[in-house]
Amino acid sequence: MAKVSIEEIKKLKELSGVGLTDAKNALVEADGDFDKALEAMRKKGLTKAEKRGDRETREGVIDAYIHDGRIGAIIEVNCETSFVAKTDEFKDLAHKLAMQVASMSPLYVSVEDIPEDVLEAKKKEFEENFKGPEKMKDQIISGQVKKAFSDKVLLDQPYILDDAKTVAEYIKDNIAKTGENITVRQFKRIELGVTE
Repeated sequence: MAKVSIEEIKKLKELSGVGLTDAKNALVEADGDFDKALEAMRKKGLTKAEKRGDRETREGVIDAYIHDGRIGAIIEVNCETSFVAKTDEFKDLAHKLAMQVASMSPLYVSVEDIPEDVLEAKKKEFEENFKGPEKMKDQIISGQVKKAFSDKVLLDQPYILDDAKTVAEYIKDNIAKTGENITVRQFKRIELGVTE
């Protein structure tokens, strides 16, 4: 059994958002291999984050980001308690999400927010131009529709500060760290001289 230091346990706890006992057990199970333990705890933390996804979010913050006086974004990010909403980490998350909105100009928070008529119109467009095998038609068109909206849906966009993950994955990382469900309720983007 590998000997693990309290410093490593604390570091693993902070990076993964799990408790001290879980962090210690992960290091022991990984024979002291910090990276292996971190990966295991991240998976565990994200699993817990998935379970938190159903919990109600009534607290939160509204944050704004203005870029060069020409582009602005305002966003409402919610969590479960006012305690978490007042932390610097949560405020930083909201600010980075406002930056994402200003930079990537999404139209919808999630796929569920896309109006049915807009989805149907895009699906019909792909059906009219379809040239693949008939037995794969529904699957291919479904994939094309999803891809067509991926850059317009905030949660599906690559996160601007780490494009290896989506915005949804970045939020899940923060859910794992805070121990609370986090949601984006709404946003608005304004660009100088551009009206909707």
